Amino acid sequence: MRIESRYNGPPGSGNGGWSAGTFAAAVDGDGDGPVEVTLRRPPPLDTPLALVDGEVRDPAGLVVAEVRPTAAVDAVVPPVDLPTAVAASAAYPGLVDHPFPGCYVCGPRRPDGLRIFPGRLPDGRTAAPFRVPAAVSGATVWAALDCPGGWAVIAPGRPYVLGRIAAQVDALPEPGDECVVTGVTVGVDGRKARVRTSLYGPDGTLLANARATWIALPGPSTA
Repeated sequence: MRIESRYNGPPGSGNGGWSAGTFAAAVDGDGDGPVEVTLRRPPPLDTPLALVDGEVRDPAGLVVAEVRPTAAVDAVVPPVDLPTAVAASAAYPGLVDHPFPGCYVCGPRRPDGLRIFPGRLPDGRTAAPFRVPAAVSGATVWAALDCPGGWAVIAPGRPYVLGRIAAQVDALPEPGDECVVTGVTVGVDGRKARVRTSLYGPDGTLLANARATWIALPGPSTA
């Protein structure tokens, strides 16, 4: 396994969702789950990684992630229609203040990325349109399910990174599809935030959903 440099999240490391989806596929074949991935350190880029007894290890033998089957991911974030998602995305806070603006999934400085820009709905959920790229895989869906959950809790001066994610992919979208992703925070305990995300196809069909734990990075407001 190798996380190519274009699939980065924070500088110098893989996007959490893309990396988790890649690791899940190594265990589950298509990565359709339900599989849970716990990131133990930032996934390195352009580095050969090995799966050993459910652990993803780097060339030095350090554990990058743990991968295991898990219970069904059955909590669903309700959908919104595409115009509502587009309107929410126009107010995406990451356009003004983004901790990792080069992120492959949600970074405004990545014209070659997925460009999923989750904005807040009045009820606190996030929503974003998602135009599916020409090449789509399970890792693409895991990536799409990642950042919309984080942006349900990220606030100015309070960056979070993915710590754990479990996803269930019922179907892959088609290249060029105009999908919608929704996210919600379900609980915050100290630096840990529990979130849910769901991906819907153009006709409103639920394609995939995830539950995740995001970790606030240490700082003046999180120490």
